[in-house]
Amino acid sequence: DDHHPRRRAAGRQASGRSEPVSRRLPVRMEPRPWGRAELPPPFIAPAGEVIGEVCFTPPPSLDSLLVKYIFTSAPLSVQVHPSDADAQVRGLGPRGKEECWLVIAAEPGARLGIGFTEDLSAEAMRAAALDGSIEQLLEWHPVAAGDFFYIPAGTVHAIGAGVSLIEVQQNADITWRLYDYGRPRELHLGDGIAVARGTAHDPALRRHVPERGSLNLVDGPHFRLDRLDGAPDAGVANAYAGPLLVIPLDASVLVDGEPVAPGECAAAPALDAVEWAGRCLIAQPCA
Repeated sequence: DDHHPRRRAAGRQASGRSEPVSRRLPVRMEPRPWGRAELPPPFIAPAGEVIGEVCFTPPPSLDSLLVKYIFTSAPLSVQVHPSDADAQVRGLGPRGKEECWLVIAAEPGARLGIGFTEDLSAEAMRAAALDGSIEQLLEWHPVAAGDFFYIPAGTVHAIGAGVSLIEVQQNADITWRLYDYGRPRELHLGDGIAVARGTAHDPALRRHVPERGSLNLVDGPHFRLDRLDGAPDAGVANAYAGPLLVIPLDASVLVDGEPVAPGECAAAPALDAVEWAGRCLIAQPCA
């Protein structure tokens, strides 16, 4: 799955010397029933595969964060993720999963379902999950490139068909499906409804990102995320101490002198290790 054969493992010896460590992260393409056989450039799906996610394996220094691209041709399940506390009490690890989405392309009619149009009790949510009406109870947002959403743990959500987006999330693989359009996959109504909020999504957690300019998208509690347009200003430099993830959007950047192109993700040891160009996302854990 490693698309960059020039990568070398840290500490590998060649002629008695350590070879340079690539800052580009290893790539993993994940087949999904709702994915696509044809991906937008620069991605190429393996022949015969329907790819829904392109994931970047984080380094140990940033292993609490995960970056992925998501491409849909059909709706994802209606699902929910636990908080840190909910994951810990169930023995599922130290982290739950909060995430955010930046839409990079959307077909006509594409939409995202986030939260509910009216308050639901746990009993009403379970009944709606069982009879399929939960899909109609979600608040569906028509989307276009540049739309941004933060999804707190416990928020019931679904990604519709025809969406391409970048997801930045806590690195926890805990997804509880409440409804899956009749696909033959397991549902998780007990755990999912126990943590799900039967409420609307806070409008303050969504916005449209203008085409140009630098701005902060997420400032905690679990991670920070900024969209840069060129080099970071003093405020960003003060916020981002230590290692960070760099996701170029429209031009290659250099990380420790290594080119990192759009469609790739790199781990930079610090902001000053990056030679900036075009627009990028940068992300870093808050603790």
